[in-house]
Amino acid sequence: MNYFSQTIFKINMFQKFKYLFIPVLFLTFSSGVNAQSAIEDSVKAIMSRHPVVGLSVAVVKGNHLVYTHSFGFKNLETKVPLENKNIFRIASISKSFTSTGLMQLVQKKKISLDDDVSDLVGFKIRNPKFPDKKITLRMVLSHTSSINDKEGYFTLDSINPAKNPNWAGCYNDYEPGTQYQYCNYNYNIAGTILEKESGERFDHYVYNHILKPLKIYGGFNVNDLDSNLFAQIYEYNKDSSGFFHSPAAYASRKNEIENYVMGYSTPVFSPAGGMKISATGLSRYMQMHMDKGELDGTRIISKKSERTMRKALSEKEHYGLGLLTTKNLIYGETMVGHTGGAYGLYSLMFFEPKKKFGIVIICNGCDPKYSNGFESVNREVANELYKQVIK
Repeated sequence: MNYFSQTIFKINMFQKFKYLFIPVLFLTFSSGVNAQSAIEDSVKAIMSRHPVVGLSVAVVKGNHLVYTHSFGFKNLETKVPLENKNIFRIASISKSFTSTGLMQLVQKKKISLDDDVSDLVGFKIRNPKFPDKKITLRMVLSHTSSINDKEGYFTLDSINPAKNPNWAGCYNDYEPGTQYQYCNYNYNIAGTILEKESGERFDHYVYNHILKPLKIYGGFNVNDLDSNLFAQIYEYNKDSSGFFHSPAAYASRKNEIENYVMGYSTPVFSPAGGMKISATGLSRYMQMHMDKGELDGTRIISKKSERTMRKALSEKEHYGLGLLTTKNLIYGETMVGHTGGAYGLYSLMFFEPKKKFGIVIICNGCDPKYSNGFESVNREVANELYKQVIK
């Protein structure tokens, strides 16, 4: 399928699947009061206590999408309400899509998690303080590579010794594999590896091998998506107590793509944070991970690969390969997933793999405050959804 035909297919797929959801179960309290109304009142009460533009939520329980709703505005200036079909740039939750794609290649034995990243990328990636220590793909995906974001991460030129005289600034002082530091550059490098080793442009690969099989509308390339569906993102200014539109969240990369170099220009699509998707779409992806790599009879990754992604490689942070484990989101529950934050957006995708429930929340603008390591609005809403829908 050529690129033009593929794009037309995406449009047709959206028309076919934009209203496709797992059946939403009817929820009622024992008193007979409709649960959906009660949940909405509770979420609106939380939003009234904080400056919030809007948020979309989705709750999965027992392999079913049991609740989904959108609150507030898609566009603050025009007061257009947010809808479930609206898509957001979800920021760092995108990293798990990159890891999932790479685990598919690991399963096919095209690459190994212990391969030297230098060999996979095609130029030397070495911490100059530890020149004999190879940096592996596993280290990159687990943020234990000793690479940092100090020289920028939107181009491979920053870490390429042939392109940047200050390339050594991309590395920390500790030995690769010994410490954790969260780093976006790791995942833009990882996305490049996915592209080089698969032979497919990064955005096409994720669509063809993850989104399309799961019947999810979304992607890493804004030019392939219906801009009318974008939920606008707003950053909160504490000094003025107001919101400011962040148009860069959906900036077109058309010019960069016209001069695209396969296996090098990949950071243009931001494998670290550039996925655009709805809350309900993200809940389907989450359910695939919750069901050990499979959804509705479609296997995306093996059970072993999914376990590998979850397994924490850093004791303090409990971060695996694009997924982390936490007990700080909901009291008494051990949850697996990821958060995201960029341009004023705050997102959350976490699931309990044994009890088979999960929560997705995407907020397109709020006054960010933190509680137990989570943005407070998202954490409050997550706990309310847990109390009213899961419990």
